[in-house]
Amino acid sequence: MRELSAGEQFFLIAGPCVVESRQLLFDVAGAVSETCAKFGIPYVFKASYRKANRSSSSSFTGIGDAEALSYLREVGEHFAVPVTTDIHSDGEAAMAAESVDILQIPAFLCRQTSLLHAAADTGKAVNIKKGQFMSPEAMGFAVEKVRERGNDSVGLIERGNSFGYQDLVVDFRGIPVMRRFGVPVIMDCTHSLQQPNQSSGVTGGRPELIETMARAAVAVGADGLFIETHPAPSRALSDGANMLPLERLEPLLERLSALRSVVQSWES
Repeated sequence: MRELSAGEQFFLIAGPCVVESRQLLFDVAGAVSETCAKFGIPYVFKASYRKANRSSSSSFTGIGDAEALSYLREVGEHFAVPVTTDIHSDGEAAMAAESVDILQIPAFLCRQTSLLHAAADTGKAVNIKKGQFMSPEAMGFAVEKVRERGNDSVGLIERGNSFGYQDLVVDFRGIPVMRRFGVPVIMDCTHSLQQPNQSSGVTGGRPELIETMARAAVAVGADGLFIETHPAPSRALSDGANMLPLERLEPLLERLSALRSVVQSWES
């Protein structure tokens, strides 16, 4: 993970929420790869091969593990970019590690010791999402659970804290706090804008604030940004309510890249 944050530019983790089809993955990865190359932004492709944490049992969970993981592996090989996906149980770690470069631990599982150990034992990089119920300081223990298995390639992802029943709030003080653990810290600019627990059984969101979240994260020194994007969020099979339309990614990254240059000049 450290090599991604070694340069002057932030790195980007981006892709659709879930593997819907091979074509979708290639369309998104191709567009984002080209844009990131234009601005010198290191890129990690992201898509969940399976969605385990859904509001309703009728929600889409995936096209099948083997097929989805094979598509993720294809994306990484074709575009020569690292790929990440999330895992939900100990047994998934080794299976997913055969196809991706970075294993992501979901926020609601960030305290699960055996899951963190299983991910660490694969030797792959491990990104841990900060739980909506966790303080930034407490995430140091999650980092140690990975490191104690001899794996020092670990990062932390900020995604806000629960505020009431149907909202999340981001405390940007947490980014410098978590960076003190000696790991890259990534701001999840899309999931932090979710509005969970809707009576409809479908999570809501406020995607119009994605740029606000990203700007604030760059300003306070986040190493990376996490942005879920889709050509048509309204037709996405998961988390469409808080995803960025793919066509809006390039102008956003152009503005964020300029902001990063200003921040770097302050720090030099």
